[in-house]
Amino acid sequence: MFIGKYNKSVILTYIGVAAAFAGIAFTVETMLAPAMIALAAAGICDLFDGVIARRCKRDETEKEFGVQIDSLADVVGFLALPAVLGMRLADGIGIVKYPLLFCYVLCGIIRLAWFNTSAATEGVLTHYDGLPVTYAALILPVTYAVLGFFPEFNAALIWAAEYAVIAVLFILKVKIVKPRGVWYIIFGALAVGIITLILVRDIL
Repeated sequence: MFIGKYNKSVILTYIGVAAAFAGIAFTVETMLAPAMIALAAAGICDLFDGVIARRCKRDETEKEFGVQIDSLADVVGFLALPAVLGMRLADGIGIVKYPLLFCYVLCGIIRLAWFNTSAATEGVLTHYDGLPVTYAALILPVTYAVLGFFPEFNAALIWAAEYAVIAVLFILKVKIVKPRGVWYIIFGALAVGIITLILVRDIL
């Protein structure tokens, strides 16, 4: 009846997209703390959607669909949402923020295309080339949480510098070890901890 796949192998990816869209909506309403929580939540979904997918019995079409939908979800969650957030976070640097955030998005898209190409030609990957875009879901909320304790800092400049560094790392020819085993637990626990800190400090 409908095109696409809607089984449990992709449901967590769809939940991650919902979290990312909520983050964009929160940002538009200048609700930055909930937006950061939504970004971290999208990161958790991305961290574990592949684990769930690999445990499901899938045909080749479902596997290929999973690869494509994951990258498209990454564009929304870890490029579009951070870019919209950046317009608020780096607002103090004026119009310079626009070319900066464009470069962030462009480098992220290049990174995703390169990953898809590498996965198709090299098979199972043990290392990433460049920083995965998903790491924005950890780096940005951590920075937000830390800066909350230092109101005297020029936050706009710090955010601008961070976005610039992340953009370069997306396309820099460096090897990043692919997380395995216990690292899923570590990253997941760190994300939950950051969500809890932001929730308690800025919302409750």
